Amino acid sequence: MGEKTKDKKKSEKKAQKTSWFQGMKSEFKKVIWPDKKTLAKQTAAVVSVSVFLGALISVIDVIVKYGIDLLVK
Repeated sequence: MGEKTKDKKKSEKKAQKTSWFQGMKSEFKKVIWPDKKTLAKQTAAVVSVSVFLGALISVIDVIVKYGIDLLVK
């Protein structure tokens, strides 16, 4: 490969990266970020639902384990 071909490929890659970052920057400008109150409410909802589902799965696991132990013995 000649020097010109290598330089051309490097400049194309640099242009792609620059274009990608510019595109990402413009997309971030379009995002409507939530205010603190909304963010706190949504975070509390996610945490509470996660804790509830974790507890529910644990209870179901214990019940299934107990049922399997009954069948095996």
